[in-house]
Amino acid sequence: MKSMMRYGAVMAVVFAAGLAGCAGHRHRSADRGIVDTKGVDLNAYYRDLDECQQYADDVRVGRRAAGGVVAGAVIGGAVGGAEGAGSGLRERDRVVKNCLAGRGYRVLN
Repeated sequence: MKSMMRYGAVMAVVFAAGLAGCAGHRHRSADRGIVDTKGVDLNAYYRDLDECQQYADDVRVGRRAAGGVVAGAVIGGAVGGAEGAGSGLRERDRVVKNCLAGRGYRVLN
């Protein structure tokens, strides 16, 4: 029974590491939302977007996912890891959108 629980915990950690890896390599345009670019200098926009995404990189997606996996392993699955990773990605998206809005861009979603 103990070896089975250890196997489950190890698999949950492996699953979380995979999620964190995928999250860290997601396409960067996915987190910018839709911005009204009418009358916007696109060169300045892309510079601002890059800076906002760098700020958002500080969001610790992997740490959230790992914490969720530990909780998930305790309750018998890796669902907690997926929820933790999703929460981290939503927070990262929110940071980028708020940063762009703070710089004067009209973020539509």
